[in-house]
Amino acid sequence: MRQEIFQSEFISFSGELTSFLYRLVANKQDAEDLTQDTYIKALSNLDSYQPEKASLKTWVFTIAINTGKNYLVKMKRWGENDLTVCQVYHSNSPERMEEIGKVFNSTPDARFEMKEHLNYCFTCITKTLELTQQICLLLKDVYGFKQEEIIEITGLSEGKVKHGIADARKNLKRIFDNRCALINKNGICNQCTALNGIFNPKQDAHIKAKELKLSSTSDQDKLLDLRMKLVKETDPLQGSSELHTFFLENIPSWVEKATS
Repeated sequence: MRQEIFQSEFISFSGELTSFLYRLVANKQDAEDLTQDTYIKALSNLDSYQPEKASLKTWVFTIAINTGKNYLVKMKRWGENDLTVCQVYHSNSPERMEEIGKVFNSTPDARFEMKEHLNYCFTCITKTLELTQQICLLLKDVYGFKQEEIIEITGLSEGKVKHGIADARKNLKRIFDNRCALINKNGICNQCTALNGIFNPKQDAHIKAKELKLSSTSDQDKLLDLRMKLVKETDPLQGSSELHTFFLENIPSWVEKATS
């Protein structure tokens, strides 16, 4: 494959690649660095690419996973209660809430969009999954790879890929059902409604949830699929403010401070 063709094709899916890596590492700069490292490695190994075995996109995603493997394996998985810990940590401090407000207002067209917040929430929750579950779920249900492509990208067996996806969905359904106060009155996390009240009080969070069809069913599989659909439609790197980026990059340190 000629370099010009490779560069053109890489550009066509580079946005997806970076957003995938961003969901994995929860740090914009690290995701961009991993994308650049992947590009350099793919370009330098272009002679080894075999188009009859895999699409260029699948091959590049394989390189991306391998490039970030050491980074990803060393990452501490987030706890299921980390969002609640952070919420309490900030709500008890006017100074920290003021800092959040400054970050939110640092973007000229800043606005609180429920769809974007649900996308952020999904990223946070998937980071509590085991790494194999997180990767397999994102590749299949968010980025649309086929099972055989996921096997190629991850190097896992068919059985492990199937179990990874099934276990990820099972855990997500349980976590969302127990936590989400937006669609479950017994949910313990009301972060989105609380932030909505602060940064977009004119937007009724529960009415917005109905518009997004999240409160139209109690079927956990359908609810998860609806969340997946919203996530697919929302680029985590193109939000209307820096608020969620700020949250994602600071949650681990906030949890450490709150629990120390």
